[in-house]
Amino acid sequence: MARPMKWRKVCCLPENNKYGPLDLSLDENNSILMTVDEYETIRLIDLENFNQEECAKQMNVARSTVQGIYNEARKKLADSLVNGKILLINGGEYKLCEGTTGKDCGRGCRKNYRRGRKFDFTQE
Repeated sequence: MARPMKWRKVCCLPENNKYGPLDLSLDENNSILMTVDEYETIRLIDLENFNQEECAKQMNVARSTVQGIYNEARKKLADSLVNGKILLINGGEYKLCEGTTGKDCGRGCRKNYRRGRKFDFTQE
């Protein structure tokens, strides 16, 4: 019997979900689909400076899962930049964190920044 899928915890959806050359029309030959969980690994590791283990804990998955997601996301970013393709961010196996109820998802939670709060990094 197959192991049940484990949902990846994501802080919030991206504010923009379409990037790329301004003069291209959108079709499947010149676009790449990045999932929301792939976007979240890029955000946590490259922007928030998490290591893969911290990212895995934040997303509630194994470190090896984060490594695979991150590698796939980097390939998609490179393909978009180098080959001038439109990058679309949509879908994936994720659940949003409960940051709207006062329970944020930790030091990388973007909802803290949106609410104007700064997180004290020394507490973790």
